[in-house]
Amino acid sequence: MATEPVVLTARALLLDMDGTLVNSDAVVERIWRRWAADQGLDGDHVMSVVHGRQGHASMALLLPHRPVERNLADNARMLAAETADMDGVIEVPGATAFLAALTGTPHALVTSADVALSTARMAAAGLPLPAVRVTAESVGASKPDPEGFLKGAAELGIDPADCVVFEDSGAGIAAGRAAGMRVVGVGPRAGQHGPDALVQDLTELRVERREDGTVRLLIG
Repeated sequence: MATEPVVLTARALLLDMDGTLVNSDAVVERIWRRWAADQGLDGDHVMSVVHGRQGHASMALLLPHRPVERNLADNARMLAAETADMDGVIEVPGATAFLAALTGTPHALVTSADVALSTARMAAAGLPLPAVRVTAESVGASKPDPEGFLKGAAELGIDPADCVVFEDSGAGIAAGRAAGMRVVGVGPRAGQHGPDALVQDLTELRVERREDGTVRLLIG
């Protein structure tokens, strides 16, 4: 018997990039496993930590006694390497149609990537950049801190309670919840962290615009 879809109503959507709109897992694995090997760390453990966070924040968790300056220097080098490596970067299925459906609806990109990396990855995946973007340069604290999502809502002029977040990572889902927002999880990683609704990719939802300016998200 078919199950009824989950329905969420919102005035704005806040969208993570990596794992949510763009599948960049191949690059992230290459760069971070190389870094893990250089540090003598277990690659699988490192990969369980890094998704959703800014690189230097992940390093601080993995190597808590390491000087901040070294983490920032490594982070800068790795961002440059990631920006130069677009091999295997593709859209998450349904992302093109999903973004097209948001035309006229307040929405923002909220990513732990910096401007250069987010611009390159969205282009590599063939996706348009939302007009409002909150990147690594825009915030003082990485996800799971809610700062990025709260800033995105403020720039759109929408109350956080009227926003829905789309996220794939535990850090991102925690950030959305801490911001007082509902969260749609995207992909297998998200299902481990209790989002309000879950899709395997963006083909599993429909966006309906309403006359009062809200959108209905039909999920599943």
